This record gives sequence, C-alpha cells and structure tokens, in this order.
Amino acid sequence: MRRLIRPTAFVDSPFGHDGKVARLAGGLCWFTAVELIAIDGHTRSSSELVPVDELEGRLDDELAAQWARLTRERPQLTLGSRTVRFDQPQVMGIVNVTPDSFSDGGQFADGEAAACTGARLAEAGAAIVDVGGESTRPGSKPVWEGDEIERIEPVIRQLASAGVAVSVDTRKADVMTSALGAGARMINDVSALTYDSRSAQTISAAGVPVVLMHHKGAPETMQDNPRYEDVVVEVYQWLEDRISAAEAAGIERSRILVDIGFGFGKSVAHNLELMNNLALFHSLGCPLVVGASRKRTIGALSNEAPADERLGGSIAFALKAADQGAQLLRVHDVPETVQALRIWRGLKDQALTPRA
Repeated sequence: MRRLIRPTAFVDSPFGHDGKVARLAGGLCWFTAVELIAIDGHTRSSSELVPVDELEGRLDDELAAQWARLTRERPQLTLGSRTVRFDQPQVMGIVNVTPDSFSDGGQFADGEAAACTGARLAEAGAAIVDVGGESTRPGSKPVWEGDEIERIEPVIRQLASAGVAVSVDTRKADVMTSALGAGARMINDVSALTYDSRSAQTISAAGVPVVLMHHKGAPETMQDNPRYEDVVVEVYQWLEDRISAAEAAGIERSRILVDIGFGFGKSVAHNLELMNNLALFHSLGCPLVVGASRKRTIGALSNEAPADERLGGSIAFALKAADQGAQLLRVHDVPETVQALRIWRGLKDQALTPRA
C-alpha cells in the first residue's frame, strides 16, 4: 500500500526547535509534523500524525524520495533577462486578451490596451505576466489558432521588449511557437500537454519552463457534475503522471511547475478540499502554482458575489496558499495581492528576527 506525506503543524520559525522542524521547499514555511496518508487505489484509507523528529526511522525508499522533494529548495526560473526566485511567494498577473473570459473578457479593446495593463501589473509587483488569447472558463468554446495568435502576439512582443517576464496561457503548439518567437519565456498549459500532441516537443526544444495544470473534462462540459473518488489523491496521481510524461518528452523537472486546477472540473467542495491539502503537493518536487483569483467558489461562499466583487475571497485564498508554501499565485488583482503578501512577509520576517 502506498503512502503520501502531507506537512502539517506549521510554526512561525525554526528557532528553539532544533531537530524538530523541517523547512518546506526552501521557502518561509516550517512544519513540525506530517500526516502519513495510506492510499488504496485512488482514495485515502488511513492516516497517522508523526512528529518530524520521529520520522526518519519511518521512511522507506519511496517516502524518503518524497521527503527529499518536500524539503528541497526550488530552483529559480530564468525568463529571458529576468530571474524569478521561489524562496517566497511570487505573483503572476493575468492579462486575458479575450472577449469572453469569466472575469475580464472584453476588457481590452486592442493589443495596446492589454500591453499597457500588463506593464502596470509588472510595475505593481507581478514577477510574471501571463497573457492568454483563449478563454477556458466553464462552457467556453475552442478558439482557432490564428485568432489566438493574432490576439496575443503583439501584446507579448510589446511586454517582452519592455523587459517584462511573459508567460503565455495556451494549450496549442502553434500558439506556443508564435508566443515564444514574440518573447514569451514560459508556457502555462491548462491541459498539461494533453490537448495538442506536439506541445511537449515544442516546449522541450525551446527549453522553457511549463506549468502543468490539472483538469477534468473539456472546458465546455467540465463543470457538469464533476466526480472523484478522492479529489486530493486523484489530482496528485494525475499530476504525477503528467510530470513523468513531460520528463519522458525531454522537459527537465527543474522546468516544470504544477497547478491543482482550482475550478477546472471541480465542485466547490473539491476546490476547498484541495486548498486544505495543498502542502501535500510539494512532494511532487515542483513549484506550486495556485489560480483561485475571482473564481466561482468565492461567489458561492459569499452570496453569489459577481466576479468583479471577489477581491476579499481572492486574497483569502492567496494567503491560504502562501501559508502552505505555494510559490506562484496567479491573480487578477496584482497590487492588492502584492500588498497582502508584503504583510505576510513582514510577519514572517518578524518571527525570524532573534529577540534581543
């Protein structure tokens, strides 16, 4: 029977706890215990809380490999002339050059407006600006590659020429190629390289980082009563398989990031369960991307607030993710999220300051 490791019992700092705490993925989160979870097929069958200082004798080869991935520092990303370090949470700003995205579709009348918005997000503190030309919201329809390229290419070219680290949000190899030619230096694929059979080779040949996001079903139907035996285990196993497939295609693990796919083929309960167990996913050994900004779950928990009135919920999810060591937060509201993370970082810094 296989077991998984979920860090828990977090503390503000390691001081005074020698040998009793571990650092999560080289970041600013420390934990004093783990939940050893036994899984049977696709479900959790039992669990046991084990203090960190008692764990060493409990690790078989597989658990030892997980432990090494959990505690290993995440390598920095080099995106053109920009470097993104993951010793603290970073922000990825969203620019949707689409007429129908759930939150900001149709907001940008032309590429110039979108590029100006992307530049403002970078100035406000976004380490990466993610540009997309196809909505993958629930119920959306696929967009022809030519239209997608026409929407994003001038935006990416203008942002990249200004020194902004740009990611492209696409699942199509031809769009990836065009975006990389325009200056994008990272691929964010909501299909995790399953939509276009040429995508993995395109990314491997380019040597750029890629975000592999979990999804269940196509955007047109993914929210039609999604079901799981155990959403946490199934998403973990699916991402594990996609990492292996990416590596087999020649993409180095150091260039792979993973995303739990908040809202992509998941109910409100599924989304909340994944967020509560986010720390488990660090044992995949890749930086975690979380994109809960303005999502439908926030509306469901706050009197059906519309997408443009979900800032408070978006910040709550961002801080929940930061507290569990997530490295990259994909958000619409960059200045507000950056400010929240600065307060979060201030609290961490104070806890790490030796008392006089």
